Amino acid sequence: MSKISKSAIKKTDAARAEPASEAKSESGATRRAILDLLKREGEHSAGALGEALGLTPMAARLQLYALEEEGLVATRSEAKGRGRPTLYWSLTDASAKIFPDAHQALAVEMIQSVEELFGAEGLKKFIKRHGDMQRTAYGDKLDSAKTLGERVKRLAKARSDEGYMAEAKRDGRDWLLVENHCPICSAAKACTGLCANELAVFSDVLGDKVSVSREEHILAGARRCAYRVKAG
Repeated sequence: MSKISKSAIKKTDAARAEPASEAKSESGATRRAILDLLKREGEHSAGALGEALGLTPMAARLQLYALEEEGLVATRSEAKGRGRPTLYWSLTDASAKIFPDAHQALAVEMIQSVEELFGAEGLKKFIKRHGDMQRTAYGDKLDSAKTLGERVKRLAKARSDEGYMAEAKRDGRDWLLVENHCPICSAAKACTGLCANELAVFSDVLGDKVSVSREEHILAGARRCAYRVKAG
């Protein structure tokens, strides 16, 4: 075969492979977008997912069926009037492997080792030290914020950078700090003081005249952690 014909074949093969590669990449991005949306907002119908992500309901369903086969999503059926029931899709526990875990096995091992070596008092000191470091880090990022809303937004950004998928939302006169993922969930289960400590840290860095209360808690079975922030 001549050099010219070989070159032509290679170009043809590349032209065929490129669209396939692009399609695979696009499919992967869509898959991740669906997982992220379900993580942040909870269950959705295929139609609602498609509308939010610019997909047709059928395109969304095809992605959801593939994710269901992997055990990452599950459905529930809800009847509304006549016609077929609507299917609502949500993440399964198995989907946790898709999101950052912040080296949870190592964190759990360290917590257990601290308690074994230094006892309950040693573990309390460890938690306090962790909280002090958070206060310093968050305090630096929130220091120049002029309003409570800006402080909550900056705290949400700092937490998102740590893998918490956090958002700041206005709710009437209050603000909500919402964390859609807990990258230290296993560690928090092993040491519940970490969660109590973080609530105290939020209260301290958001201001003296601010109250913070936890309304939803992943460790209590909720889909997310949500903190209500009130001024005055």
